[in-house]
Amino acid sequence: MSSADEILAEGALLDSTPDVPAGDEPRDLGFGSVVGGANEKRLIERDGRFTARREGFSPLSYLNGYHALLTMTWPRFLGMGTVAYAAMNALFAVLYLACGDQALGGVGVDQMGGRFLRAFFFSVETFATIGYGNVYPIGAAANWLMTVESIISILCVALLTGVVFARFARPTAALLFSDVAVIAPYQGKTGFMFRITNARSNQLMELEAKVLYTRLDGQGRRYTQLKLERTRVVFFPLSWTIVHPIDETSPLWQLSHEDLIRTDAEFLILISGIDETFAQTVHARSSYKSNELAVGKKFANLYKPVGPDGTVTIDVSRLSDVEDAPLEDADSHRYTQQYRHTGHFTQFAPPRASNPDKRK
Repeated sequence: MSSADEILAEGALLDSTPDVPAGDEPRDLGFGSVVGGANEKRLIERDGRFTARREGFSPLSYLNGYHALLTMTWPRFLGMGTVAYAAMNALFAVLYLACGDQALGGVGVDQMGGRFLRAFFFSVETFATIGYGNVYPIGAAANWLMTVESIISILCVALLTGVVFARFARPTAALLFSDVAVIAPYQGKTGFMFRITNARSNQLMELEAKVLYTRLDGQGRRYTQLKLERTRVVFFPLSWTIVHPIDETSPLWQLSHEDLIRTDAEFLILISGIDETFAQTVHARSSYKSNELAVGKKFANLYKPVGPDGTVTIDVSRLSDVEDAPLEDADSHRYTQQYRHTGHFTQFAPPRASNPDKRK
C-alpha cells in the first residue's frame, strides 16, 4: 500500500469531516470536504483549470454554449466553426435536392461534380451572399428555400461576428509560471519560491499574489494561506519571484520533501491584477504539486547585461532554469533572486559618455 493510500485508509477521508473549533470557519476554499479529502488528481491544473467538474446541465442551454465559445481555444473554435458551416450547407444541399431534379438550373451536373456538390456550392454562394449566377433556383419551392437560407445566413453571420468580437474584447491574463517551484536558501533560512512573467506585450498593474498550501493530515484536507515576502507589486515590467519564507511560523517548517509527497501537498496560486489595455481586473491560476518542487535548487539569473543605452532586459526562456543551491549554505543568500541579480547591474552597466556641452 502506498503512503497516499495509507493516509486515506487511516483517516477514512471519504466519509470524514475535519473537526472545526467553534466559531472557526472551515477552510476548504470552495472545493468541499469530499473533493478535498479524497481527490485523486491535483485541485488546479498548471494552466489554471479546475479538475472538479459540474455536470447535468441541459445541452440546450444557450448560456453554457455561449460561454464555451468564449473560453475554448482558438484552434477548437475555428475548427467547430468550420464544421458547423460545412454541416449547415450540406443540410441545405439535401433540402435543395428534395425539391426535385429541376429545382436548380445553370451549370450542368457533370461540371459541378454531381447533383449534391452542385446543390452544396449553390448553398455556399447563397449563405455567403456571393451569387456568381452559375447556378440558380427554379420553381417556388427552391426559391422559398433560398429565402429561408438567406435569412438564416444573415443571423448566423451576425452571431458569429459578435462571438469573435467578444473573444477579442474579453480581457484575460497570460502569465508564464516557472515549470517548477523551488525551496532555496533565503534570509539565513529557506524559502518556497516560484517565478512569473507576463507572456504578452501589454502591461499589468497592481499585481497581487495569494499562495495557499493544502495537504492531507489524516482527518481531512487542510488549507493554509502562506505568508509571502510581499503580496503585491505596483508595476510588473519584467518578472516577479514570489517567496514564502520558511521560518518557525511557517506550516512548512521542518518538513522534508518526503513529508510533502506523503501528505499529497499542493500549492494553489491566484494572481490578480489590472490590465492596462482594458482597465479591468484579470486573474491567473496555477498550482505546484510536491513532485514539481525542486529542493536545494535556486532560480538561475535571467537578467541580461544592461544595454549601451541603460536598458534592463530579461531572457524569458530562462524563467524555469535552476541551479544547485545547497540548503546548508543558506547564510550566503540573503535575498531573493530578483534582488540579488538587481545588485549585479552596476558591474554590467557600461560607462556613460560625458556630455562636454553640458559641462560648459
